Amino acid sequence: MLQISDLVKVYPNGYRALHGVSLTVSEPQIVAIIGSSGAGKSTLIRCINRLVEPTSGSIALDGVEITRLGRRELRAMRRRMGMIFQEYNLVERLTVMENVLSGRLGTVTFWQALRRRYPPEDVAMAFELLERVGLSGRENTRADALSGGQRQRVGIARALMQKPDLLLVDEPTASLDPKTSRQIMRLIRELAHERGTPALVNIHDVGLARLTADRIIGLKEGRLVFDAAPDALSADALTEIYGEEDWSGTVDDADRRRGKGDGEGDGAGTAREIEAEAFAG
Repeated sequence: MLQISDLVKVYPNGYRALHGVSLTVSEPQIVAIIGSSGAGKSTLIRCINRLVEPTSGSIALDGVEITRLGRRELRAMRRRMGMIFQEYNLVERLTVMENVLSGRLGTVTFWQALRRRYPPEDVAMAFELLERVGLSGRENTRADALSGGQRQRVGIARALMQKPDLLLVDEPTASLDPKTSRQIMRLIRELAHERGTPALVNIHDVGLARLTADRIIGLKEGRLVFDAAPDALSADALTEIYGEEDWSGTVDDADRRRGKGDGEGDGAGTAREIEAEAFAG
């Protein structure tokens, strides 16, 4: 369970990004975080794993107070939280497989990591995840040869290699076209539900949030102003979050897409035999 209480973040220039935000995630669900640019969405996500240091407040995962952890304990805690970045954060010159296996860096020795000699079970898991995210056969492709959607799929597989208790997802579709955005969000939803892993997703696309999330949180100027199921995200609620606008089209379109089940599948393929010796120690 993730429990956040009275979270405040004030940056050195005096800008107050979060004003006493409190929320609890007690079950495996997709929680979409929406709001205008500057509302505090990314700050909230990054405070949870302390990529941004909170000014005050409490963040606890399964009863462990994250804000009080020392450097070594924080490293161990971060291994329990998979992070999927807007900018992908891949090592461009490395292969897809090497990037995915980097999700296990906290569990192998320095020399194993340096020589890229991972346990056979880690390699097998990496192949399984690559097949699941639709990248079977791409394991030896360099990351810089991939499209944006393919890079994000590698980032998803890398995060899941950590076997996380919590997924933190920061604008996963910001650089993607609409079709790929829907595929990526659907994939995150499916994988999180399959593994029983709660996910907090910072996302700008309101329609996509209503389509894929189990719960939506709305931030406005660093304050939590909405927390409910997607169906409750009415035009009035959107006005509260974003300001005055005609939101009827946004609500109607999302309802229509939810009713149709969102179209095509991802085509991840079927299981196949793998040859793991090249990566296994």
